[in-house]
Amino acid sequence: MASNRGQGGIQQLLAAEQEAQQIVNAAKNEKLARLKQAKEEAEKEIAEYRAHVEYEFQKKLTESSGDSGANVKRLEQETEAKIQHLKTEAERISQDVVTMLLKHVTTVKN
Repeated sequence: MASNRGQGGIQQLLAAEQEAQQIVNAAKNEKLARLKQAKEEAEKEIAEYRAHVEYEFQKKLTESSGDSGANVKRLEQETEAKIQHLKTEAERISQDVVTMLLKHVTTVKN
């Protein structure tokens, strides 16, 4: 009878060990599932953030390039106006400059 009792105790221990192993395995599986879910959520958030940042970048790029075109056109107009002003001034004073140069070249100083 003691032998039966010892056998029963061993069987109980084996059953308890198997049950504990199943509990540990279930906990590991749940942990892996939670980690996988957390990783998927993080990747989703990263993708959303990346899309948002890319949208903002494109928006600013579009705004600045639009301004850039207007700035280029404005600078071209200002440059052309300055060139015209310089040409006009050069024509206006060119005779005076020629006269002044001739005077200095032909004047002899002792």
